[in-house]
Parts: sequence; structure tokens; C-alpha cells
Amino acid sequence: MTEPKTLKIKLVKSTIGFDKKQGLVVQSMGLRRIGHTVELRDTPETRGMILKVRHLVTVE
Repeated sequence: MTEPKTLKIKLVKSTIGFDKKQGLVVQSMGLRRIGHTVELRDTPETRGMILKVRHLVTVE
């Protein structure tokens, strides 16, 4: 069985000063502080969250 594809997401900018909902999206992705990186499965839901906070994160 093949492994599901994953995306590496890194928080590069603080959520302070942005909409509170964007901060909640960042939290729900598991990102805690600037420079923190997480690996999430590549799903439409994950891509939607990335789209909402694309100015705060980088994706590899």
C-alpha cells in the first residue's frame, strides 16, 4: 500500500494583528510558534486551510 502524500507546512509570520479566525486555522493545523513545522496529509481540507493563511505559512 502506498503512503498518503504529505505537505510540510511552516509558520513564518505571527498571527498577531490578523483576523482571529486565521489564528484558529493556524492552531488547528498544529502550528504553535514562528518557525514551527508540521507534516499534514495532502487533502482538500488541508489545502483549504493553507489557502486561508497562505500569507502566514510556507509549504514544501
